[in-house]
Amino acid sequence: MKEKVQSFGRFLSGMVMPNIGAFIAWGLITAMFIKTGWAPNEKLAAMVDPMLKYLLPLLIGYTGGRMVGGQRGAVVGSIASIGVIIGAGIPMFLGVMIMGPLGGYVIKQFDKLIAGKVRAGFEMLVDNFSAGIIGGILGILAFLLINPMCVGLTNAMAAGVDFFVKAGLLPLAQIIIEPAKVLFLNNAINHGILTPLGIEQAAKVGKSIFFMLEANPGPGLGLLLAYCIAGKGTAKSSAPGAIIIHFLGGIHEIYFPYVMMNPILILAVIAGGMTGSFVEGILGAGLVAAAAPGSIFAFLLMTPKGGFLGTILGVTCAAAVSFALSYVLLKATVKDEDNLDEAKDKVKAMKSGKFGKAGKAAPVLRKVNVSKIVFACDAGMGSSAMGATVLSKKLKEAGLDIQVLHSSIEDIPRDTQIVVVHQELMDRAKKAVPNAQLVTITNFMVAPEYDELVNQLSGLASAI
Repeated sequence: MKEKVQSFGRFLSGMVMPNIGAFIAWGLITAMFIKTGWAPNEKLAAMVDPMLKYLLPLLIGYTGGRMVGGQRGAVVGSIASIGVIIGAGIPMFLGVMIMGPLGGYVIKQFDKLIAGKVRAGFEMLVDNFSAGIIGGILGILAFLLINPMCVGLTNAMAAGVDFFVKAGLLPLAQIIIEPAKVLFLNNAINHGILTPLGIEQAAKVGKSIFFMLEANPGPGLGLLLAYCIAGKGTAKSSAPGAIIIHFLGGIHEIYFPYVMMNPILILAVIAGGMTGSFVEGILGAGLVAAAAPGSIFAFLLMTPKGGFLGTILGVTCAAAVSFALSYVLLKATVKDEDNLDEAKDKVKAMKSGKFGKAGKAAPVLRKVNVSKIVFACDAGMGSSAMGATVLSKKLKEAGLDIQVLHSSIEDIPRDTQIVVVHQELMDRAKKAVPNAQLVTITNFMVAPEYDELVNQLSGLASAI
């Protein structure tokens, strides 16, 4: 069940995360140019509403269609999405998350059905008219049937959320959010659930606390600070570097292994998250758009005019409570030497929905002139970006001029020669780029395969 939930969550977040830049652009334009913004400008503020109601939902529908049915799926998914967008009166994120993938699925099945049955010379005609007809039909159905259903469901969800906000119960959401983050459902919760809710609220009042619930870097900061002081062994020595990656870089996944080392510490991050949400709620804090990644810089950039006190205190109080409780729990439970690497392996296993240590596969490279290496992960923005930085540095130190990119598995460039991927994602990577050489690892930050790969590439370079 957990593996299915993770897979569904990755699919939801996969529709939103590639478009986060558009959300940030909308948030910055909103924060700057609306009547209560930093530099009010009525003419430029006219961009805000069309971006919110049309651009952002269409991007999500396009991406969802592309994930399922490729480029044709993206086109049909966009046409189907416009049916739920038009006439809704509210940003229809829920509807496009349904119609985008549905459009991609329908056109994909149609293409399978007619494969090999089209006469030579009529391929383009069939492709274009089939996409237009199917997209048009789905768009009409979406407008007449799906639109009213999604509007009603969205309004019901908004009413339920409003009840929790007014009752002061929103901090209790952290009881679910923080444990889910450690299970690598953070992107699903933030971008699949909280971001659409936040967009709805921000469209009405100019800001939303929902953007702060999962992305607050305070709880993780407090935990890592406690390890700096009360931790032992490798956990203590690595915590300062993890703080930089987490708090400044916004990569929250870096602190998950520290929770897994001592699972009782989940109570500390829950308490920190609840404290932050409570303080933010009392002070009326909120962000104008999603803070992605969840770094302190993104938090401050997305803070509306006059809202810095709530933002800063929300993060500070969350960190303070998380630190205090983590410190006490570490003092009471910490061993002489914590096995951080084992904990990281456990986290990676949980991310894939399996338990136990994953095996390691040393790379065996063919004798080719390598010019490009791609790190791949689910979203292509977190662990793969860190791993790409580590490998790139090692290659430069070895005097090798090889480009290192990071990417989601679905977007790996087809001319890639070597792909570095987590072992549990190996099968997906093989399907995406069957001609590339795969190097599988179990830990993106620290892996002996990096040095093995660099050594082999150095040998190949000298042999060519």
